This record gives sequence, C-alpha cells and structure tokens, in this order.
Amino acid sequence: MKILFIAPRYSGGVGGHAARLASKLREQGFEIKLMNIPNIPIKNLKNPSFALFSSLSAIFSKEKYDVVHAFNMPSAFAMKFTKAKKKVLSIHGIYSEQINMLHSQLISSKIKNNEKNILKWADVLLTNSKNVQRGYKEKLGLDFDYMYGPIDVDKFKKIEANKIKNGKQVVYIGRDSYEKGIDILKKAESEIDANVVYCINLEWEKAMIILKSSNVLVVPSRIDNIPNVIKEAFYLKIPVIATDIEGISEIITNDVNGILVPSEDPEKIAFAVNKLLKDKEKAEKIAENGYEFVMENLTWKTLLSKYMKFYEDLIIN
Repeated sequence: MKILFIAPRYSGGVGGHAARLASKLREQGFEIKLMNIPNIPIKNLKNPSFALFSSLSAIFSKEKYDVVHAFNMPSAFAMKFTKAKKKVLSIHGIYSEQINMLHSQLISSKIKNNEKNILKWADVLLTNSKNVQRGYKEKLGLDFDYMYGPIDVDKFKKIEANKIKNGKQVVYIGRDSYEKGIDILKKAESEIDANVVYCINLEWEKAMIILKSSNVLVVPSRIDNIPNVIKEAFYLKIPVIATDIEGISEIITNDVNGILVPSEDPEKIAFAVNKLLKDKEKAEKIAENGYEFVMENLTWKTLLSKYMKFYEDLIIN
C-alpha cells in the first residue's frame, strides 16, 4: 500500500504523531512517503506559505497513491490536489477555536467561514480525541473517526535508567505560547514550594530526562487537545497537574490518575502543586494509575493493529 503523509513539520504534536506513525507502518510493510515542504519562517506566514508551496508540489507531481493522509488544516490544500484513491485529514483539536485564540478577529472569521468546506475535501476525517469528535459533530454536523495517538515505550529505555531526583522540582514541557498557558504557571511560580523548570524547544531526550528527575509535571493550557507530554509523564510515573479543559480531561480523571485545576487560575495551580508535593502517598498512587492507563490504552502494542486496519479498510471500501 502506497501512502503519502503531509504535515507542515514532523515534530511536536500532530506532526510528531505523523512521523511516529509513518515509522511504525513502514515496519509492517507499508510504503510511506513524507511530503517535506519548506515554509517562510515567520510566525504568521508559516502555515499560509506551507499551504501554498505544498499545494503547488501536489499539483505538479505525477505520483499516484492509494491514500493521502494530511495532518492538520494547512495540509488539507495539498491533500485536495494529490492524486490518491482515498483522502484522509487528521485534526487534533477544533481548528477554528485554536485560531480564534491566537489570531485576529478577521483571520478567525475567515477560517470559521471556510472550515466546513475544507474539511469536506477529505473522504475520511480522523481525530485523536472523543471530545473533538463530538465537538465537530455538534458544531458542523461532520462525522470524525477517532483513534488515540500512542507513545513508543521502546524510546524510554535510556530515560528510565535515570534515577536522580533534583530535590523538589516541578517541570513545564511545551511551547512558549499563549494557548499553552506558560504565563499562568510563571504567575504561580513564586508561590510554589519547589524549583520550577521550563523545557521549551528542548530536544526530546533531554526534556524526558528532566521530566524523569522531577516530582510533578504541570500542564497549564488554556486550550489543548491530548498533550503527548501527559502520556510521557504517565509512562515515567511522574504525577500530573493539568487544567480541566476538554482534551486533557479526556485522559485525566481528577484525583485518580492526575489532578485537574481550573484554567486561568495560578493560585489553584500553586495550591495543588504544594499539596501534592507534601502528600507523597497520593503522588505515588496517582503516578501508578497514570502508568496503568497509558499501558492499557496508549501504546503501539495496543493501537498499531487498529491503524493498520484503518488504512486497509479504506482501500477495500
């Protein structure tokens, strides 16, 4: 089976998932090609330039595929022009809501008005979240399939060997961006009885070593889908405190496998962190429950066969 993957980059959230999925499918005999297109390295021009250049590449390409799978909305334009029997578009999060938070009212309005039409270019819509699936059904009347994005536990062998704890340490891992709420954690920092470490644009292995050496991971997002770092913390048995928003609350049950706090509330973040640092028994129990959750639901061992069947059924149908 010949499949083309399209993503603005093959790292981070949905792009990182695309890269990991491509690697696993190749191991199973699938022929996967990644479309790599340069973009203009200016914040507000990255996605438009990628959409333009990737579309031109698809238009002039003579290659044909069984499936083209686009990851995130900017990739949909190249997907539309790719010669393929079936077209799949993955969306991690409700795109217009993300744009509304990050961009001007003019840009947000244009995206909102065209979102449904763009999504209809795909034969199949896919997401990694039941909340996104439900949200698009309620908002636009569109049906999405969903499959969780797994983590590759084999990558953690070096990380697991690290036994060092750096005193009382709290860690943030993610982008320095408004939607991720890093500014909220910084407001809470002076009230947290521990050293707060920020891992921004750090290579994966170094970030995971810092995570493993920490007592708590804080995820203060204003809007998010299902952050991969929560799954990674689950696997490394690091307790998680995160905001009670859709996506995050899909995999964290409060006081069971994590602690949920209101968004935009630095005082409650600080209170929850300090309380958990003092209650080692609860921290260990939450960490164990997180590990059990990720091993039962979010590994390639559990999910790879489902992804393989997804692509095979596309061609049959």
